[in-house]
Amino acid sequence: MTTRRSVLVTGATGQQGGAVARALLSRGHLVKALTRKPDSDAAWRLASAGADIATGDLGDETSVRKAASSVDTMFLMGNSYEAGTEEETRQGIIAADAAKAAGVGHLIYSSVADADKKTGIPHFESKYLVEEHVVGLGIPYTISAPAAFMENVVAPWSIGGLRQGEHAFAMPPRRALQLVALADIGAFAASLVERREQVFGKRFDIAGDELSGEEQAQTLSRAIGRPINYQEIPIAAARQQSEDAALMFEWFDRVGYDVDIAALQRDFPEVRWHSFADWAREFDWSVLERTSSAG
Repeated sequence: MTTRRSVLVTGATGQQGGAVARALLSRGHLVKALTRKPDSDAAWRLASAGADIATGDLGDETSVRKAASSVDTMFLMGNSYEAGTEEETRQGIIAADAAKAAGVGHLIYSSVADADKKTGIPHFESKYLVEEHVVGLGIPYTISAPAAFMENVVAPWSIGGLRQGEHAFAMPPRRALQLVALADIGAFAASLVERREQVFGKRFDIAGDELSGEEQAQTLSRAIGRPINYQEIPIAAARQQSEDAALMFEWFDRVGYDVDIAALQRDFPEVRWHSFADWAREFDWSVLERTSSAG
């Protein structure tokens, strides 16, 4: 076992932060989970798993600095869907400044793959502004930049379609997209924590698989045990829901992520790197049997 680290995890009661916290705990590290909702079910589950729960808000420099004062590493992530892109950037910069003020020895910032490529996608650009700030702080840092989550297939906006036998997405059926499992994002962050000096000043785009919507639907059909058909959502319909999302889908189709998956698997063999088929086989599809109100 490498050195036991103490890590402040922001967003710990959400999907990605939760995966990071669980991966760190499973490897014997000390986790302090920063949350605005210390009495939530997610916070309670983390506490039960051994995490120390710290109440704080990314936009409140004092609370972040206080939580970070007793750790040697910090995992920082924002949420543009919840906060909006401008607020995500503002909070990220405040929290990064707090990490520096607290003397954190390693700041890991979770961005998004290709955010450094001038994509023009608002929630990519908002993260890149935080990246640039982190780089300029003069403290040891690493950027982890995941591609799209495999778990988006079962997100609240997707699961209703799956119950009807449809995997719907705003991309042509044969256009490939790179994906990553949340468990692998967590395991990769744990690797960065453990490698420490070896990854200072580095940026990593991460993904575990690359396949088209049609191929995803075929994989889901096998895993779920009944036919799932791919349904292309028109960009115009996506745009009615979110201009930000529509710009992302157009970029996916026009350019797309370009993670070197083979190099990543070679350089980080300790991460399992689920294929989409691995992920689908392991997922508990009983969620599809629940009513939509409970789902």
